[in-house]
Amino acid sequence: MKMLSLFSGCGGMDIGFEGDFVCLRKSINSDIHPDWIKESYGDWVRVAPTIFDTVFANDIRPDAKAAWVSYFGQKKNNANEIYHLDSIVDLVKRARAGEKVFPDDIDIVTGGFPCQDFSVAGKRLGFNSHKSHLGVALTDDEPSVESRGQLYMWMREVISLTSPKLFIAENVKGLTNLEDVKEIIEHDFAEAGNGGYIVVPAKVLYAPDYGVPQSRERVIFFGFMKSAMTDEAKTALTQEIIPEQYDPYPVKTHGYNLHPIVTCADAFIGLSEPDESNDISQKKYSKAKYMGSHCQGQTEIKLDSVGPTIRSEHHGNIEFRRLSKEHGGKHTSELDAGLQERRLTIRECARIQTFPNDYQFILKRTETNTSVSSSDAYKIIGNAVPCVLAYNIAKSIESKWLLYFKED
Repeated sequence: MKMLSLFSGCGGMDIGFEGDFVCLRKSINSDIHPDWIKESYGDWVRVAPTIFDTVFANDIRPDAKAAWVSYFGQKKNNANEIYHLDSIVDLVKRARAGEKVFPDDIDIVTGGFPCQDFSVAGKRLGFNSHKSHLGVALTDDEPSVESRGQLYMWMREVISLTSPKLFIAENVKGLTNLEDVKEIIEHDFAEAGNGGYIVVPAKVLYAPDYGVPQSRERVIFFGFMKSAMTDEAKTALTQEIIPEQYDPYPVKTHGYNLHPIVTCADAFIGLSEPDESNDISQKKYSKAKYMGSHCQGQTEIKLDSVGPTIRSEHHGNIEFRRLSKEHGGKHTSELDAGLQERRLTIRECARIQTFPNDYQFILKRTETNTSVSSSDAYKIIGNAVPCVLAYNIAKSIESKWLLYFKED
């Protein structure tokens, strides 16, 4: 199935949707999903590939493209051509003008439209963003339809132009707390293709419920093309309570009466301290000093629990792997052994986001792509959808594809 990925960033959603990547064994509940494991390597497993293949990706961040191409270049000979470093607004305008922009026969569109304007960590401007689609401040007093807070409307335009059987949109939980924003977005998405989609009520997914060692919550929207659906699916997805066999949202795999929640200690298995590691992403971490408990990003992670939400932050707001006793550090045995206060490394953040270990984030400039610094890496990792969460969504959809859609 051909997948068109929007707001792709460094590819967390794309990795999860394609599968065939390595993650912690503890992140996969093999009692519920024994067929998800393709190969085992001790504490690690390679998950089975899915039916989805990314044929188009885009973002406006050159560092995100560089990282995406570096990883997917191991799997796709044309990775650099697949990824388009363009604003979605510009892509749609070019397509409307008659240019061949998007591939034919797209089956699924995914996109995590920019969330800063809906995030609790942001200013909660929502639709009234004062940033443009390129991420720069607008000079006009009134936000326009091209502002960052309304980019989901341009995602809708891509859906109308490409006519996928299914689209999936992702954003922060904070969106659900802004007046009627969730309902407005559901209604607007349903109007794609001249009202051609059924959009099921959006739900918030809690990442630890799906084997991700991170307290991340994301709202997910599903839209189904009416003309491609079976009559049974159309009936099921328009009921007030969707029958379980047609529910697109993945079933929980971790938590009470299921597999244990994956912790930071689990995620960090096998990692050396930065000065002892050969992994450049483990060697690199923010040297920003402790600024006091009243500031964001000044807490230490709990090894026996899930990690904090990895945010797309400046390096001074990255949480601490451990604090000193003076600053309230609780990892006494590590401190007594002489280990020093430090923030999370690039690799530790990536592990919490369930990126595979062969994903390299610190990159040198190439003929076709920019370099990626430590500061860049923190930001693109924080922007990503956790790979394992995306895999759960993909496998749920894959398992029900023939229930939803008529045979071509």
